[in-house]
Amino acid sequence: MEATKKQKLQKIANNVRIGIIEGVYSAGCGHPGGSLSIADVMSYLYFEEMRVDPKDPRCPTRDRFVLSKGHTAPCLYAVLAERGFFPKEELKTLRKIDSRLQGHPDMKHIPGVDMSTGSLGLGISAACGMALSAKVSGDSYRVYTVLGDGECQEGQVWEAAMFAAHYKLDNLCALVDFNGLQIDGRITDVMDPTPFDKKFEAFGWNVIVIDGHDLDQIEAAYTAARAVKGKPTVIISNSTKGKGVSYMENAVEWHGAAPKEEQYKIAIAELTGGKCNG
Repeated sequence: MEATKKQKLQKIANNVRIGIIEGVYSAGCGHPGGSLSIADVMSYLYFEEMRVDPKDPRCPTRDRFVLSKGHTAPCLYAVLAERGFFPKEELKTLRKIDSRLQGHPDMKHIPGVDMSTGSLGLGISAACGMALSAKVSGDSYRVYTVLGDGECQEGQVWEAAMFAAHYKLDNLCALVDFNGLQIDGRITDVMDPTPFDKKFEAFGWNVIVIDGHDLDQIEAAYTAARAVKGKPTVIISNSTKGKGVSYMENAVEWHGAAPKEEQYKIAIAELTGGKCNG
């Protein structure tokens, strides 16, 4: 990736992280840890990979995105605002009464949201349906989805994996955010769903493993996925929960907690100081 493009994406990802913190702090609740860990991937998807148009959010030929781990909506909202789907100032209304930015994505009210999600496992299933629909209709759009590693403890995820391989959904690209933590602790202690690569391979998927904060690797993975024919692709993204905010990194308590005023100030100072660039 050329230096200027990488610098642009690093700045975007940093802005997305600021938006995540602004939203969760204003709400007094939410899920910052897993939102921060996907900021680099989400920034690449919406600014480089996917065909989307903020001026025409429902364009029939657009690529589709499904946030299967719907509790990390603060990241989706922040990247949509950064992309121009709605004003950034609206991020501060997260989870407020009468706000359209609910705790989980709502496709009926938020421009740019293609699927309402929240119940884990349902998102990738919906993404499979979208991808199959494109195949049946002869449409060229691609479907992207992001799952949590803890989410992969859900049996429905593996039913969807079997479905996608059976129907040869090569227009589907899933990403597992492998940050190693879920609300109750380490995923390997709660209910170990690893190894992700070997399991998805056994289900008939093309598998790519990356550092989820390395933009060069992110670009290479999505480029490779588009070239694969006859099977779906999953990207196993090794990431750091809470990436970019020092006291949140690899700290399970920040799975679903909002920073207090002093913590908020520290986070914003770190991010505006350029300490997090993916």
